[in-house]
Amino acid sequence: MPNTTLHAPWRMEYIRSLEKSNEPMTCGCFLCDATATFDSPDERKKRLVLWQSEHCICLINRFPYTSGHLLVAPREHLADLSDLPEACLLDLNRQTVRAIELLKRVMHPQGFNVGINMGTAAGAGVPGHLHQHIVTRWAGDVNFMSVVGEVRIIPHAMQSLWEQLVAALEPAN
Repeated sequence: MPNTTLHAPWRMEYIRSLEKSNEPMTCGCFLCDATATFDSPDERKKRLVLWQSEHCICLINRFPYTSGHLLVAPREHLADLSDLPEACLLDLNRQTVRAIELLKRVMHPQGFNVGINMGTAAGAGVPGHLHQHIVTRWAGDVNFMSVVGEVRIIPHAMQSLWEQLVAALEPAN
């Protein structure tokens, strides 16, 4: 196999964020920061926030598995499903359904993976702030890059995707 180099400079931001993962998650949590800056349209776009409900926030994952990978999280910094009040649990599910419907309209995926990683051992990147992943899927979307090369190819620029998703939300707001 020829020696091939792929450049993914955006990954450095993710790698550096892992160095901070041992710090206690307080106001440095990106989900809490996104919630706190929701009233600023510039910050919403910068943080890829799509909307906020009474109990939850929905945003594009900055380190996605595939194009259209969204996160839905409680606005409150809570680590476990059992910590969420019943109204928040219900809202988490409602906002997940809303996110799926939006992705169906805009991206037309053939399926979804939906899940929560609770705790570091389960793969939670932010173990102190529970969040649900919504991952778009298409038949045949697993290719050699992710299977053999352990590299993900994200064909959609995040800011462009954010603009498309927000435009599709406009009538619903």
